[in-house]
Amino acid sequence: MSGTSADQTSCLIRKVLREHARIPTPVDELGDDADLYRAGMTSLACVSVMLALEDAFSIEFPDHLLQKQTFINIHSIRAALTEASRGEKT
Repeated sequence: MSGTSADQTSCLIRKVLREHARIPTPVDELGDDADLYRAGMTSLACVSVMLALEDAFSIEFPDHLLQKQTFINIHSIRAALTEASRGEKT
């Protein structure tokens, strides 16, 4: 994720959410702090989002980040991606 701006990261997160979160609300209408579960994302869709994010950003979420709160909104997803990318060795 190094070299990726916050705007680029948010755009890619939103793309993954559009393709995998299965929420009825258009993702682009949600703020970065909007609760994705309240917007309609299920736990099954969350797993799909997590796997797609790992592929899109070439990272692996550490075990301690594999919890509901990590994927509750775009802001927390972006923070988790930042943390996960710091742990990746290239």
